[in-house]
Parts: sequence; C-alpha cells; structure tokens
Amino acid sequence: MMMEGFVRNLKINRKATTVLVLIGAWLMMALSGAMNTNRANAQAAPVSPALKIDDTWQGTLHVPQQKDLRIVVKIAKAEPAVVKATMYSIDQGGQGIPANKASFEDGVLKYSIDMIDGKFEGKMSSDGKSIAGTWTQGPNPLTLLLERATPATEWTIPQPPPKLPPMAADANPGFEVATIKPSKPDQPGKLFGVRGDRIKTINTTLSDLITFAYGVHAKQIVGGPDWLGSEKFDIDGQPDTPGSPNSQQLRTMFQKLLADRFQLKFHRDTKELSAYVLTVAKSGQKMTKSEADPNALPALFFRGLGILTVQNATMDDFAHLMQSAVLDRPVVDQTALPGKWNFLLKWTPDESQFGGMGMKVPPPSDAIDAPPPLFTAIQEQLGLKLDAGKAQVGVLVLDHVEKPSAN
Repeated sequence: MMMEGFVRNLKINRKATTVLVLIGAWLMMALSGAMNTNRANAQAAPVSPALKIDDTWQGTLHVPQQKDLRIVVKIAKAEPAVVKATMYSIDQGGQGIPANKASFEDGVLKYSIDMIDGKFEGKMSSDGKSIAGTWTQGPNPLTLLLERATPATEWTIPQPPPKLPPMAADANPGFEVATIKPSKPDQPGKLFGVRGDRIKTINTTLSDLITFAYGVHAKQIVGGPDWLGSEKFDIDGQPDTPGSPNSQQLRTMFQKLLADRFQLKFHRDTKELSAYVLTVAKSGQKMTKSEADPNALPALFFRGLGILTVQNATMDDFAHLMQSAVLDRPVVDQTALPGKWNFLLKWTPDESQFGGMGMKVPPPSDAIDAPPPLFTAIQEQLGLKLDAGKAQVGVLVLDHVEKPSAN
C-alpha cells in the first residue's frame, strides 16, 4: 500500500471487514488465500556464496478472485548479511516502498515493510536465477516466485505522477469550486482524500466535516440539528490557490466551505470533559523520525481494525486521528515531541473503540500471538502513554447551520 496525503478516517471493505483509511493517491494490496512453500524451500539445494543478491528481481503475485500483481524488488548490498530492498507493485502505480529491514544470509532473502505490514521470505535457487518464497500481508500468505531480471525481461516501472509544488506558506486558500451531493445509501466506507488538485470526501457527515476542519472530537461539538451526525455527503472540489495545501491550509479550506455552503456559525467555550492525555512513557519514545518533506501532508491509515500505519505525522496528527476514528473521547497531546514521525501500531481493539465509525468490533482473539490492547501497545511499541482523565477542553457551540446550498 502506497500513498501520499492526509489520512483522517476509515475506508471499509465489507466482505473482509478490512479497514483502510487514506487521503491522496492510495494503492492497496489486498492479499488472501493460502499456499505453503516451506517444503519446496527445505528441499532447495545449497546456494553458492558467489551468487549475488544485489540485482533486480520480479515475479507475479496471484491473488485469488483479483487481478494478478506484477512485483519488482530491487536489492542493493549494504554489508555481508544486510541488504537494502525496495518493492514496486507495477499494476498499482509502481511507486517504490523501501523495506524497513532486509537481509540475505545462507541463500535466504527476508525483508519487511512496516508501512503496509507486509513481509517476504524466500530461498534462492542453486543456480541463482530465482527466489521461491512467500509474501505475507494479513493472516494468509501467498507464494511469490521472484526471478532475476535481465535487460530483455525487466519490466518497466511506471513513472510516478508529477507532484504539485506546495502552496505558498502564507496562502489562505478556499475552494474555487466544490460539489456537495448526498452519499449513496449503500456506499461503504468513509474517506477524506487529496489527490493532485482534487479534494474529495465520501460518506462524511456534518459532524465529520466540523471535527476535521477544527481538529476536535465529536463530543466537543455542542448543539446542532438532529441530522448533524446522520446525513452523509460526498464532496468533490478544487482549491482556488495553485499548489498542494499543507495540513492547516486544508483545514482552512473546509472551514470556509462550512461557513459558505452550510452557513455554519458558532462560538467557542471551554468545558470539562472526560479525555485521554497522550504523554511520553518513562522508557522514552520508540518511533522513527520522518525524513520526508516536513511540509508534505501526513499519511495515517488503517489496514485493518487495530493496524495503523503513520507516516510523516506530528503527535497532534496522531492524537486527532485517534480521537476522531478510534476513541470515545478527546485526546490531548502533551508529549511535547516536535517534528514528524513514522511508526506502525498494532493492537487488539475492544468494543469501546471505532464506535464513531459505526463499526462493531469482533470479539478479541484468544490467539497466542494476538496483539496487546491499545493502551499496552502504545506504550510497548511507541514509547508513549495514553491515560484517561478529566481535562478542560475547548468546545464549539453551534449557533446556526443549514443543509448545504445547491451546487
């Protein structure tokens, strides 16, 4: 899965109860089916130490009930047992995803990509021309045979679409044009999306739009009509300012849209509410500092209930996502951690979570390797703490709002 953009809510696959959220250009590898290559790997002949792994490898991933996916893996040698791997899915746009960890030892190639919660392990053939292995992304693995590419057989990796330059830092953008339509009743999921110069939402209520535009939890909205959280809208618009907006500029655009098309008027107040406070644990934070463009939009998306990938996001971005998509109360960021971060968070949700998305969480798994509960996972995996308590938080008191004006 590869994406650019600002991810705020959940996109739901009804058949597999798989959850995916993203904003911007997004690509998905939905893997299912099960094949086992351990027996073939165990019978493979020893690999000569002289055979090199650093090269371009490619193979086709056969996904049951879906189209085949052509996969390219480029390997660069770093040191004897450590390599650098970048994977490309040609039929899903071809944007490269660097592996977080990769190794090649005793003829076995292993790499893992936290961003999509995927991993590969395979054994090189004795002639060094192929690697027979397994790609795992989710509960069921798929076989993947990689073959060493030659100039004659190498697949062409598509060029990524040109990126828009950022908007001027002092720009105060709005929507040049925006279409607002009632959502289709049977349309699954929820999405806030930025792709090039198009900004879209799907299945978003007025409550969703306000929480996104002003960075608040639904409980921080006081008053409003009875359709505030029930009637859903799809929005498709273009900015009136050239370039790609940053996070605050995107919020500004929606604030103007709410005032113009929904006639939203409100005043601010403070109120003591039940909240979660996010701080750094005694162990210290365990996340990876993002090396991406600090002005680029963050990407936060779910691969499933309790599998969250975060890229190029601030702690405030993370807190806002957790309060809008997962938790039942506001989240107050008190980490004081500057900059942007990358991490993968995996936990076993309980029935109190994802309620704001209208989702029913299945009973917790009793599997030995099941991820821990959310609060434990945040501390063990991220080096952060999430504590329940009371806090004085700002609220938006709605004075007036109307259904959206005609397009």
